[in-house]
Amino acid sequence: MQKSTIAIDTKLPRQDAFGAIAMPVYHTAAYEFETAKAMADAFCGRVLAPDYSRVMNPTVMHLEDTVKALTDAANVFAFCSGMAAITNTLMVFVEQGKNIVTSRHLFGNTVALLNRTLSRFGIETRQVDLLDLDAVRNAIDEHTACLYFEIVTNPQMEVADIAALADIAHEKGIPLIADTTVIPFTQFSAKRLGVDVEVVSSTKYISGGATSLGGLVIDYGTFPVVNQRIRFELLFNVGSYMSPHAAYMQSLGLETLDARYRVQAQNALTLARKLQEVPEIKRVNYIGLEDNPFHELAQKQFGETGGAMLTFDLADKQTCFRFIDHLQLIRRATNLFDNKTLAIHPYSTIFGPFGKSQKLAMDVYDTTIRLSVGLEAVEDIFDDIVQAVRAIP
Repeated sequence: MQKSTIAIDTKLPRQDAFGAIAMPVYHTAAYEFETAKAMADAFCGRVLAPDYSRVMNPTVMHLEDTVKALTDAANVFAFCSGMAAITNTLMVFVEQGKNIVTSRHLFGNTVALLNRTLSRFGIETRQVDLLDLDAVRNAIDEHTACLYFEIVTNPQMEVADIAALADIAHEKGIPLIADTTVIPFTQFSAKRLGVDVEVVSSTKYISGGATSLGGLVIDYGTFPVVNQRIRFELLFNVGSYMSPHAAYMQSLGLETLDARYRVQAQNALTLARKLQEVPEIKRVNYIGLEDNPFHELAQKQFGETGGAMLTFDLADKQTCFRFIDHLQLIRRATNLFDNKTLAIHPYSTIFGPFGKSQKLAMDVYDTTIRLSVGLEAVEDIFDDIVQAVRAIP
């Protein structure tokens, strides 16, 4: 069965009392049991049945089941945000005295989580160049908890060799954890490339036009501790499970993901090619472009599409600010993969709290505009960029 069909027609876990063909929203905190034994079995995990909506909810479970079917995962857990998904995944593996090996190219809040929040609990972060496989291998020691990375970095647009990283991680006996938000899991198989745990900000493509916040942990079962600790420890103790209303919105979004993504990805490719011809734009960075250094590897790993995020560089920070201020169609906003096209200056926003030397070390430059390409007619997106660039004094 094709993934576009699975996303729409995954069966409900139980027949609805009124025959609803969409999973209803179970806006309830608790659930009644027929017997004391049934209640005890649910609370102690002997059966997978909802007992309290901080831990399990039928509407959320249906989203999890659909993603599980789409990815061939062993387990899927839905959280209230992408950052919650990342945090809970890392908390499965880390403890005081452990270290995380990762890239020097990471999303700003992930960097802050690692270097500020987790460091207070005695967890070290080792940021290396993931394109240098010897450096990755040498950074891992007996205290390394996991190897963590983003499949396409934001906003540097770097693509690492996933299978090679998987080989190193498994040789060392540690899990490979991948943030795959930039390319939807409907387009490629992280499992086949050797990823052990996949984390996704479902706020992005899946939510269907930025309707809701959410995050997913997709567990491929190679490290059984993931299921054990998330299901029976972290969901109980941390309290960051997805809300039923968000799960309902994201289940609807998942039904149209494939159709929306293909338009956005084609828009991004067409736009990137056209922007290369605009003299005021100094550089266009998009992995779908044939001359991009990561193009061949990206196609090998992710297929023919390159996602809906691109960046381009203007003369300087002041020009970037003036460009953003002159936009008329494109929205001045954060987030990725909304139906609307969004523009942001990462240097002064997402990475704003970091010092100049830190940003340079992460290859985040004040000349860069990040664009999340939406579903509008690509000619209109392009025209807005050109008029904004040329309106700059």
